[in-house]
Amino acid sequence: MNAKELIARRIAMELKHGDVVNLGIGLPTMVANYLPANVNITLQSENGFLGLAAYDPENANPNIVNAGGQPCSIKSDGAFFDSGFSFALIRGGHVDACVLGGLEVDQEANLANWMVPGKMVPGMGGAMDLVTGSRKVIIGMEHCAKSGSSKILKKCTLPLTAKNKVHMVVTELAVFSFIDGKLTLQEHAPNVDLATIKAKTDAEFVVADDFKQMVINY
Repeated sequence: MNAKELIARRIAMELKHGDVVNLGIGLPTMVANYLPANVNITLQSENGFLGLAAYDPENANPNIVNAGGQPCSIKSDGAFFDSGFSFALIRGGHVDACVLGGLEVDQEANLANWMVPGKMVPGMGGAMDLVTGSRKVIIGMEHCAKSGSSKILKKCTLPLTAKNKVHMVVTELAVFSFIDGKLTLQEHAPNVDLATIKAKTDAEFVVADDFKQMVINY
């Protein structure tokens, strides 16, 4: 199991039956493929859908694309609408959870995930609205950058997407939550010890009293 699959499988355990969920571009789209058998969610996409099917390129409709421009399909009870209505759902607090990738998260629950240094980007998309409007914000990302530097920092260095809005961070090494304003380490991945997590995490964090091994949906 590679890092991205492990992260997606763990995040899938956080979603509850009946939730309206927005899955961001990249790794987050994998989450819907690993939901427990008794959990059915409604996928919302900011470009105007409720009821998208889990990402499946082999059965995708080329005339329907998700917010990342990937061909996808929609369930029989799904709905199409304009982006204005879609963002009204998000800004109105009707999205139970959003899952986004991250470039940086810091110990103050700040997120930076839209400006890539040295690259042209089209803009922040719907990320700022999603992080502000969703009831639960889950960030799924690899623990370290390609350079080996931590992506969980004392203070974000990139332009922020939102301040103090992240609820949970899931990496291939650990699960962190913000509890009473503190970055709290709750779980470690299989075969990963506390010393490894500390060595690869720039941010200051506390360890939960019930610190345990990550539960993954196989």
